[in-house]
Amino acid sequence: MRAVGYQKSLPIDDPNSLVDIDLPKPEPKGRDLLVEVRAISVNPVDTKVRRRAQPEPGGWKVLGWDVAGTVVAVGPEAKAFKPGDAVFYAGAIVRPGANAEFHLVDERIVGRKPTTLDWIEAAALPLTSITAWEMLFDRLDIRKPVPGAPNLLLVVGGAGGVGSMTIQLARSLTDATVIATASRPETREWALALGAHHVVDHFKPLAAEVAALNVGAPAFVFSTTNTDKHVAEIVKLIAPQGRFGLIDDPPALDAMPFKGKSVSIHWELMFTRSTFDTADVAQQGALLNEVSRLVDAGAIRTTLAERFGAINAANLRRAHALLESGRAKGKICLEGFAAA
Repeated sequence: MRAVGYQKSLPIDDPNSLVDIDLPKPEPKGRDLLVEVRAISVNPVDTKVRRRAQPEPGGWKVLGWDVAGTVVAVGPEAKAFKPGDAVFYAGAIVRPGANAEFHLVDERIVGRKPTTLDWIEAAALPLTSITAWEMLFDRLDIRKPVPGAPNLLLVVGGAGGVGSMTIQLARSLTDATVIATASRPETREWALALGAHHVVDHFKPLAAEVAALNVGAPAFVFSTTNTDKHVAEIVKLIAPQGRFGLIDDPPALDAMPFKGKSVSIHWELMFTRSTFDTADVAQQGALLNEVSRLVDAGAIRTTLAERFGAINAANLRRAHALLESGRAKGKICLEGFAAA
């Protein structure tokens, strides 16, 4: 089968950073589904793994953790899906990625593709939907009020992939007032179109930006990017006993400044459940089915922003480069393999 992989971590402008290759078609075992990949999206995690993780000597590492496709075969223990089913999912980081014609995935972390979206629109959603959902409802527990604090959610990086889904899920499933951060006219408009009540500029001091809204101190803060640059301002602006969540990888994080306000700190990594095969791993499939229902009901929409053409090494290098530039909004997606 055709795939895109690499053998050595290289800068994305190097032609060998991602290469078109041929690999054996995998076979499903246990609760696996074998999925024909119809569309993928590219996430910051793809660029991080490419820069940091080396494959075994002589082997190939295949990235890609966002898929929309068709089930073509199932393992002997799989019961939830059958060949022909249209699905979407984010996969597991401890298994080969989905930048390939065919991909294996545990059925428990798979959802049914929204019927109202095409393949590439659906591929934009899984990883960011899971991340946003788990942060809002499993980590920050946003439905549980913070005593005395207004029901405000600040989303740092509101126009990114995760921020885009966080805004929509918070608006659709809670009564929280959503404040997003964005700095460019196009990203401000994007965040507002997704449902943010307010947008503030993260290139300005965030505490003053939020205070100027005259809505109070946020009970919840979700930092999706550049946490190290914003953490001092978050300490100032968050409500006492508030909850702070983050998903990026700051070089260091000093938790002590949060102590005075008894702020709790919550990490989210959507690969945790699949990596450790947690007792509740099937929650990811369940929440993807709920996201699919919300999409088909018109409550939320795809966050597809860029169509980068067919799935191949050249187009994936372009996608990685845009993500590494820090100027992407929404999701970058690719669809199909060009005719051989």
